[in-house]
Amino acid sequence: MFSFNKGPVWVVKICILMLLGALSLSLALSVFSPAAKAQSVAPSGAAAAAPSTASDASGMESIIPGSQDIPRINIPTFAQKIAQTTGLYAFLTDAKEMLTPRGETVWVFGWKELIMVIVGFVIVWLGAAKGFEPLLLIPIGFGVIFVNIPFAGMGDAPHGMLHIIYEGGVGNEFFPLFIFMGIGAMTDFGPLIANPKTALLGASAQFGVFGTLFGVTAMNLLPGVNFTLKDACGIAIIGGADGPTTIYIAAKLAPQLMATVAVAAYSYMALVPLIQPPIMKALTTPEERLIKMKQLRPVSKVEKMLFPMVVFTLTILLLPSSAPLIGCLMFGNFIKEIGVVDRISKTLQNELMNIVSVLLSLGVGSQMTPDKFLNPSSLSIVALGLVAFCVATGTGVLVAKLMNVFLKDKINPLIGSAGVSAVPMAARVSNKVGLEYDPGNFLLMHAMGPNVAGVIGTAIAAGVMIATYG
Repeated sequence: MFSFNKGPVWVVKICILMLLGALSLSLALSVFSPAAKAQSVAPSGAAAAAPSTASDASGMESIIPGSQDIPRINIPTFAQKIAQTTGLYAFLTDAKEMLTPRGETVWVFGWKELIMVIVGFVIVWLGAAKGFEPLLLIPIGFGVIFVNIPFAGMGDAPHGMLHIIYEGGVGNEFFPLFIFMGIGAMTDFGPLIANPKTALLGASAQFGVFGTLFGVTAMNLLPGVNFTLKDACGIAIIGGADGPTTIYIAAKLAPQLMATVAVAAYSYMALVPLIQPPIMKALTTPEERLIKMKQLRPVSKVEKMLFPMVVFTLTILLLPSSAPLIGCLMFGNFIKEIGVVDRISKTLQNELMNIVSVLLSLGVGSQMTPDKFLNPSSLSIVALGLVAFCVATGTGVLVAKLMNVFLKDKINPLIGSAGVSAVPMAARVSNKVGLEYDPGNFLLMHAMGPNVAGVIGTAIAAGVMIATYG
């Protein structure tokens, strides 16, 4: 019997003997196989007629039929091909000609792809290690890495996985509308119904959207800048910090900018905890941050069921161009509140939402390629989107302060920053900043009012843009 108690040297010897035995058996089979015997007894004329089989020293054609057209590979050639297909070689030497979203020809070098791979790992690190919206950043980061891997072809048409995901649901309205269904099924409009005046804070955040719209058009006065009004709409909507809405309006008005605006919107959504607090603190006083708001009144089930139907009906009558977005949002919310289709509600909130979120995030990440991202136009769009988001945040805070001039029951201005559409991230940030100054001042439910109002407001803003320029 075998025993492994004799030490590792004995085990290594056994392995070597087994390898030698396998090699000997392989050689014997190649020599004494029927094909080899047939070659040995073949007529000389037949041998002359088929030199590729009879004179082949390796015997490949005689063992594997149909391999005659495959080039022969020796050890040096094999080593060379392996070396030239490594990622390291491609990052150092690769160069290819590609088109930018505006149709301009650019050269993409391997080192640019390496930069994007590093960016992808940084995004994953922010989500996994720092906790910045990991549900969004981790799949986006991996999408960035996947699409920039040399020779992998994951983003290549027509069969690349990321290309299929993007064309199937990101570059159109398919995934965004499913996301809105899921958001609706997870949203409680109770805080907005209980305190409807907070809807003004959600509306005020749209100043960031429309203000940036005019700012983008004014930038055409600068040399080398050429944004159309439709481009300006796609860029300005980033200020709402609503990824699905940004993708939706970009697909309608500025598909050539889809990659940049989608990545910018989702990046700012994930970076809400970093971007908003400095703006909130700069625009408020310590006394304002300590304002405590009254507890919200209870909202009846009938009110919660009627709210989505009333909003959807008004949208159909007044702004049908927003009906797809608001309709899907209200459909998901009605399914949740009606209480008779719990299976569908749970599916929208969990399985479907998770699956679509992963696919949408991978598709967004797949657009971060050097030709689309590492150019002045795209970088300016990212900067303009940041301006839009900051303006939206600041406007919400300032309007809350203005409302306090006329209100008897004061509003904590910190909840004004939640008027952007990043649900529930912006509301959590308002609550967190409030707790820093008063551990007993819980603002989360109060901030959810303007937060969900911001979702509706951004969808309405998108509908106005589509109705005007679509």
